[in-house]
Amino acid sequence: MTYAIDPELLPWLAMMPDGVGFEDVQASRARMASMREQMPTYEPANPVTVEEKLIPGPAGAPEVRVRVYTPTSAPAPRPGFVSIHGGGFAIGDLDQDAPISTEIADKIGAVVVSVDYRLAPENPYPAGLEDCYAALEWTAAKASELGIDPERIGIGGMSAGGGLSAGLALLARDRGGPAVKFQLLGIPELDDRLDTPSMTKFVDTPLWHRPNAILSWKYYLGGKPADQYAAPARAEDLSGLPPAYVNVCEFDPLRDEGIIYALRLLQAGVPVELHHFPGTFHGSEMVRAAEITKRMAAERLDAIRRGLS
Repeated sequence: MTYAIDPELLPWLAMMPDGVGFEDVQASRARMASMREQMPTYEPANPVTVEEKLIPGPAGAPEVRVRVYTPTSAPAPRPGFVSIHGGGFAIGDLDQDAPISTEIADKIGAVVVSVDYRLAPENPYPAGLEDCYAALEWTAAKASELGIDPERIGIGGMSAGGGLSAGLALLARDRGGPAVKFQLLGIPELDDRLDTPSMTKFVDTPLWHRPNAILSWKYYLGGKPADQYAAPARAEDLSGLPPAYVNVCEFDPLRDEGIIYALRLLQAGVPVELHHFPGTFHGSEMVRAAEITKRMAAERLDAIRRGLS
């Protein structure tokens, strides 16, 4: 199928003519790492210190590695942001999340805690989500030590990171956990039922498409049925959740589940900002030179800034 992709994004497609297959997870991880090496790094304008730590994991589970980005020139207490990388629940790491985390620390003056959660299929649900919850608890408990205002802690991520963030917000609400002031749900992966119009239609879109989504949920769930924390689209009650920013891409199978979730949040009384970017595809934001990509990045940063103000 032919898609009306923004002309500035088209040169990127030559780098992945057949998309990024998910049949072989190890190969997918290597392929994404290779693609990432071709992307420019983010150089902060202000000093940002970076430190890796091992923090207590969920009960009976290994420690969780986090990477803490501290904007040393920003006065404490600063806002905090727990950043959760994407990758279909099965790929991705702290290095993938580094550019966004560094930029948030640099431009917003927030302390960012990036989470190296356990990946599927080796560690299916709820391993990854519980690791993210452990990181949120640690961030809140160590707020004073980290120079964070405990009343201004946000969470967020892109793709599977957006889905994990939505699940984390639900988990924190239902467990009476740390207060979350804001959630960033970027092109979020939310619904294992795979029955929205965009998910049904987009079987060959760049980078992410229905076949990949099917495998992603298969790996993440490990053959078990999804609950609302694994697939937040299944949640019946969305009241009492933190304000959200949701963005979606036109030619992305995840498009409609993001829009539907944003509307349901609104209907539940949650403040929401929703933006659909025409001509884009899942992961097109990696093409940093395109004007629409610049708008996406600037809007995301502005949403985090306002959400944590």
